[in-house]
Amino acid sequence: MSPSEINPRDFTAAAFRDPLDRAVNESAEALLKQQRDDGHWVFKLEADATIPAEYVLYLHYLDERDPELEKRIGVYLRDIQEEHGGWPLFHRGDLNISASVKAYFALKAIGDDIDAPHMKKARDAILAHGGAATANVFTRTLLALFGQIPWKGVPIMPVEIMLLPRWFPFHMDKVSYWSRTVIAPLTVLMTTRPKARNPLGIHIQELFVTPPEKVTNWYLEPVRSNWAYLFRGIDMVLQKVYRFFPKGLQKKAIDKAVAFVDERLNGEDGLGAIFPAMVNAVWMYDVLGIPADDPRVVIAKQSIRNLVVEEGERAWVQPCLSPIWDTALATHAILEVGTPEADAAARKAADWMVARQITDVVGDWAVRRPGLAPGGWAFQYNNPHYPDVDDTAVVMAALDRIDPVKYAEPIEKGKVWVQGMQSEGGGWGAFDAENTSYYLNHIPFADHGALLDPPTADVSARCVSVLSVLGERGKDKVAHEGVDYLLREQEKDGSWFGRWGTNYVYGTWSSLCALNAAGLPHDHPAFRRAVKWLESKQRDDGGWGECGRSYWDDQPRGEGGPSTPSQTAWAVLGLMAAGETKSQAVARGIDYLIRTRNAEGLWDEEHYTAVGFPRVFYLRYHGYRQFFPVWALARYRNLTTGNAGPVMHAL
Repeated sequence: MSPSEINPRDFTAAAFRDPLDRAVNESAEALLKQQRDDGHWVFKLEADATIPAEYVLYLHYLDERDPELEKRIGVYLRDIQEEHGGWPLFHRGDLNISASVKAYFALKAIGDDIDAPHMKKARDAILAHGGAATANVFTRTLLALFGQIPWKGVPIMPVEIMLLPRWFPFHMDKVSYWSRTVIAPLTVLMTTRPKARNPLGIHIQELFVTPPEKVTNWYLEPVRSNWAYLFRGIDMVLQKVYRFFPKGLQKKAIDKAVAFVDERLNGEDGLGAIFPAMVNAVWMYDVLGIPADDPRVVIAKQSIRNLVVEEGERAWVQPCLSPIWDTALATHAILEVGTPEADAAARKAADWMVARQITDVVGDWAVRRPGLAPGGWAFQYNNPHYPDVDDTAVVMAALDRIDPVKYAEPIEKGKVWVQGMQSEGGGWGAFDAENTSYYLNHIPFADHGALLDPPTADVSARCVSVLSVLGERGKDKVAHEGVDYLLREQEKDGSWFGRWGTNYVYGTWSSLCALNAAGLPHDHPAFRRAVKWLESKQRDDGGWGECGRSYWDDQPRGEGGPSTPSQTAWAVLGLMAAGETKSQAVARGIDYLIRTRNAEGLWDEEHYTAVGFPRVFYLRYHGYRQFFPVWALARYRNLTTGNAGPVMHAL
């Protein structure tokens, strides 16, 4: 009897032991085959249309076109155009005006006829949503660089901000790492105002409802506070007086911006190891007249080219690479499998991760935590100025499970760093401590609302989890403060918000694991409310599915999309952490995972289940559909075999 033929009321672990064993073993084998020879995993990381579109426009800006590659990117952009005519932020999402404008612009640059059906459909959709003038600040900046709108359509971000003292209301140290690395070179561009070479003379004036030169109000975001009025007033003044700023001061500021970029250029991994910052760095060098054969320019361009994914007749571009994250999570999954082959692979992965611990670079985080010794891990292959506590916690938890004696030194260094990165109130941000100058999210430049890196439940949960299981279990004072933070952050309905994964399912899984690792009894009200919430969101097919719309306040939480393997795995893992291993909800979730495996032995998942910036930038980790279900199935098998006790791991 297959698990799908079993009456849900009769679900027991024994009822589908054979198909469960087969699924775990075959899926683990498929996952192990994807491990690289040196021990790590890295899976594709996909965003929306903006990154590949910007790559095409980056080439046209420099007049360094690559027609064959552009042609393949064009195939990808046409493939992901939705029925509404535009391009969304996530699979099957609503039209996003900024993504759609960039995709249309790129396709026109590639050579698509604007009267082709897909281009006409896109143009009509864009105009129906207000036209290109309603795009966000980053898109309007790109349009200004290409001469499509006047510079008055972009908020002033003078390069002189590089010289501001730390006590000033705006300072680079007060914004997030990703903002810092994007803004530093961008201020040079916004000050010098170069014009793209644009060899084919491509324009998109047909996308404007009102001609750009006749637009009188470029402040598009609704006013959310008095701060917005203040900052808009400052911007209006700067628009009029900025050209009179002393040139000597400007030169000094440009030199400081260049020094900032040079120090963090990060080899072939790129500035900040993220696409927008890398592109801005190349364009900054270009406008300053730095020769194309300068080593900085050569390596900066290579870092961008390294993000291209070739898929035969089509190609696309990743926003960054995720090897540390992928490897750490895949390691946890195979540790659950427990076979000799899996254990050997986990040890190989551990050695690879240990070699990438950042112990010799004091990064930007030290501004808030001077004297704290480095000891974290980055998200990418290399990004020494910007380790993050989320990756660090997951790596440490894996090392502790594999061999706490062998890896005692890197674990201890990581522990000290994570403890030191805790913010006031008990929570953790991803890359910085106390990155909470919330008023800055109201400056005109920050219409994306993602300028900062404040503490969040999901990141904090990972830190609580690992600190709770190191040393004498449950005795870490910092972890206890983190538990208090998580209990305060629980929503009234029992869920937790997910900042970096979609969304409340992700946040709830993360937090339940943390509370379990911290030793809270499973009859604690926080557990009970969360279990009730997760069970209420299970779909008829046994899975869970939450779409990116849940980041808007008027949208339902924990639902809105079809069931996905990764979100189902999170829900099942969360329920098991809450002591619900024998529940019907868990059994039905396990059944869903068993019967939705593909011919490869893994899972398919088109929908995006991760986030760069809520409501702005979404991610599809191609590894999530692979290692999370293996993890959930193997843990279920472990907990329902023999005399296995409750889940006691960090994650």
